[in-house]
Amino acid sequence: MTSLSGEFSGIICINFFLFLLFPGNIVFIGSTEFDFGTLTLSSLMLLGDAHLNNGSVRLTRELAVPNSGAGRALYSKPIRFRQPETHVPASFSTFFSFSVTNLNPSSIGGGLAFLISPDAAASGGAGAYLGVMDQNDGPNGVVAVEFDTLMDVEFNDINGNHVGLDLNSMVSSYVGDLESVNLDLKSGDLVNSWIDYSGSTRVFNISVSYSTLKPRDPLLSFSLDLDKYISDFMYVGFSGSTQGSTEIHSIEWWSFTSSFDMNIKSESSSPPPTTTLMNPTANSINPPPPPAAAPPSLPPSESNSTISHTSQNKSKCHNKLCRERPVVVVGIVMASAFILALFVVFSIWVYSKKFYHVTNSNSFASDIIKMPKEFSYKDLKLATKSFNSSRIIGHGAFGTVYKGILPESGDIIAVKRCSHNGQGKAEFLSELSIIGTLRHRNLVRLQGWCHEKGEILLVYDFMPNGSLDKALFESRMPLPWSDRRKILMDIASALVYLHQECENQVIHRDVKTSNIMLDEGFSAKLSDFGLARQIEHDKSPDATVMAGTMGYLAPEYLLTGRATEITDVFSYGAVVLEVASGRRVIEKEGNGNLVEWVWGLHRDGRLIGAADSRLGGEFDEGEMRRVLLVGLACSNPDPMARPTMRGVVQMLGGEADVPIVPRARPCMNFSTSHLLLSLQDSVSDLNGMITISTSSSGHSFNGGGDGELV
Repeated sequence: MTSLSGEFSGIICINFFLFLLFPGNIVFIGSTEFDFGTLTLSSLMLLGDAHLNNGSVRLTRELAVPNSGAGRALYSKPIRFRQPETHVPASFSTFFSFSVTNLNPSSIGGGLAFLISPDAAASGGAGAYLGVMDQNDGPNGVVAVEFDTLMDVEFNDINGNHVGLDLNSMVSSYVGDLESVNLDLKSGDLVNSWIDYSGSTRVFNISVSYSTLKPRDPLLSFSLDLDKYISDFMYVGFSGSTQGSTEIHSIEWWSFTSSFDMNIKSESSSPPPTTTLMNPTANSINPPPPPAAAPPSLPPSESNSTISHTSQNKSKCHNKLCRERPVVVVGIVMASAFILALFVVFSIWVYSKKFYHVTNSNSFASDIIKMPKEFSYKDLKLATKSFNSSRIIGHGAFGTVYKGILPESGDIIAVKRCSHNGQGKAEFLSELSIIGTLRHRNLVRLQGWCHEKGEILLVYDFMPNGSLDKALFESRMPLPWSDRRKILMDIASALVYLHQECENQVIHRDVKTSNIMLDEGFSAKLSDFGLARQIEHDKSPDATVMAGTMGYLAPEYLLTGRATEITDVFSYGAVVLEVASGRRVIEKEGNGNLVEWVWGLHRDGRLIGAADSRLGGEFDEGEMRRVLLVGLACSNPDPMARPTMRGVVQMLGGEADVPIVPRARPCMNFSTSHLLLSLQDSVSDLNGMITISTSSSGHSFNGGGDGELV
């Protein structure tokens, strides 16, 4: 509360200070800002074939060939793109992710476009017109960035895979060949685009990439006086079309911001100028623009937000000024002293805030080895829209994960927010200290951290294709067998690194499909080190309280509480069987425990029957059998019979044979003395209550005990 009141007081001081310096001369111009996290159905206009589909916006429909169609999706409120008096255009920036999918590869499509339009009456034409304009239209005041999948000679298209800027015409004024950046619009993969325009420099930039990281160099960059092509108010959104095809255009994410520079007018001999005050962070410009049905040429009324000042009779004013000149001088002196006092108070406030932040950060950072970049809480709060629930993309160990867009760079990130309790903070410190020292292509990269306002936040690379469990069990399209094999190899490589190649051995303790993330190319990266433990190589681990997810926990770990690299191997084996079979490790209905079910099929000589039926037999049977046998070998109840992760990599790569896996499921092999000793050590650490809670892919199993936080 003290910090909040301090910030509020500081803001008041700044505003009052500026007001005293420039009374009646400050103009704050409103900005517009929104994204998919803040948009609602009422703030979107869907025209033509555009419709919503599982959280994304589809611009076209699955029409039977040879039908053609077009659709538009627009932000429902017009946005001020130009100042009416000065004709200064707004600066704007937009980021969006989209995909183009053709259900019939032999047919041709149209494409889609980011659209700035003066009206929202209807969608444009199909085919090569991309829904931007109709065939019979002349110049219609539309500015569009097209992503064209159809080469049309009439419009001088260079190919069927390009980006172009259209200014009142379907003939692009500027064109970029996507083949130059190895990007194929019709690949079906998620494509990311950044479009930026500076109203002050008149520079227009267009960037495109499969990656969520904004390219250093834009695909297109050119000077453009947008004032020649826009009205004061315009609509923004997307359009798409098909041409006798089944091409589907989906917008998966969209964010947009626009603003004008703050202008401070100079003094003159003219009467005091009109002062217009607008909230620079409002989502809509005040006063409201005309309704969608109104002609775009009609200017909005601004009478409600204008404070008019009328001048007095010059002679009367002059006489009054002469009589009150001493009073004016005294007033100026007092005002100057007051301003100076305010400046001193403000300086002290800023210094104390900075000192507190540095002290707090240094105290936290002293516990971290080789810490990555430190982010500000303000940037992460803006990036996640104040940690809006619509931005939640997952739940990790002792924390919630949010999708964020950094306000300055436009880079997409994943922000993990610590649970507000002692255990959660301890686990975050553990996670940061471990993963901050790890570097491997198949581990989710930690970009940085933040510790402010009592919050602990970890910032990771954003994985656009989500987690493996969603790709396996929730996706409409089955994950191809080639991608599945690559994912298994990626995670095996990551575990080899953790177990054998790090300075200290890392036991993950929570290997499961929901902790395996997929990047834009479906490369797999292991995430969530909240339960991980570091030990010296060749040193026996201490007994700990049990933590992890039921179905992935090795039987000896349940008995002894000792997590080792071999218990990670068991968890990996369960993941292998999930990937091959397309079934969850524990299903609420049907076959129950997946590992036991596959062992039963192997016993009956029907191992290949475990293959995912959604694959439709599109896999190499020898590869499938090898993968299933590797999964059974890793999930062997006897820990001594399991392979190492390095051995698994060799088996999956065909460099080593899979060991003979017995038809009957083996029993766990423990000597009596070893089991009693392990149990005795474990019981000393397991004085707390053991709880089981449901998770997305099984049951989370956590225990609390003395000296160990889980």
